[in-house]
Amino acid sequence: MALAYDRSGPDAFQGACLQLARYDELRHNTVVKIKERTDAVVGDDPRTRDAVARSILENGPSTAVSLGERLGLTPAGIRRHLDLLVADGILEARDPRVAASRGRGRPSKVFVMTDNGREKFEHSYDDLAVAALKFMSAQSGEHLVSAFAQSRADDISRKASISIAKSENKVVALAEFLTEQGYAASVGPRGTGEELCQHHCPIAHVAAEFPQLCEAETEALSNLLGTHVQRLATIAHGDGVCTTFIPQVNTQTTAGKAQK
Repeated sequence: MALAYDRSGPDAFQGACLQLARYDELRHNTVVKIKERTDAVVGDDPRTRDAVARSILENGPSTAVSLGERLGLTPAGIRRHLDLLVADGILEARDPRVAASRGRGRPSKVFVMTDNGREKFEHSYDDLAVAALKFMSAQSGEHLVSAFAQSRADDISRKASISIAKSENKVVALAEFLTEQGYAASVGPRGTGEELCQHHCPIAHVAAEFPQLCEAETEALSNLLGTHVQRLATIAHGDGVCTTFIPQVNTQTTAGKAQK
């Protein structure tokens, strides 16, 4: 995708914003391309290896047993794929946390996505988006970048509100919407509320340069759920997952409230 603009006037920047919006839609079509080996064993399928990597990306650190059950693979089959992914630097094998490894026998290794592996899921338009935003900032000031971030957040809010209105649980509906948008989101209990985890961020590299995108997105989540939320970690800042704490809220949908 090429940004077509001249170097004068506000219309040029508006055009750049529209092109960035198109980039935001196209990035969800990413397909992870893990290199095929010339020394592949019989039955070794790169597509299955891709499914193994994506399963860990979407579900978090996993053991070989849990991966095999999730994907319907034999222990021998899943370990072969895991060994290849580790050798390629896509995955890393770690010892489980003490609390999770209690019991008899040797604790199973947990496989996690490496930074290099996560980059395989990033879209090649990232560098172009960063360059475009830098140009916009240099030519017209930070306020234009903030305006773009807000426009993107507003678009997320508009689309997500439709999904939330159809569900009885706003948090779960939001997680499902974010997963559809490429964030591989999940929800779990945390303290006096819930924790929204986004195991993948399609714009991580861009957000690392322009935190306004994360800030506007967080505000959008807060508005959608009708409560203050707190970002605890972000992939853009080098964390393994984006986590957002959501205090206990009434899970009744906005649509349900409107009917009262």
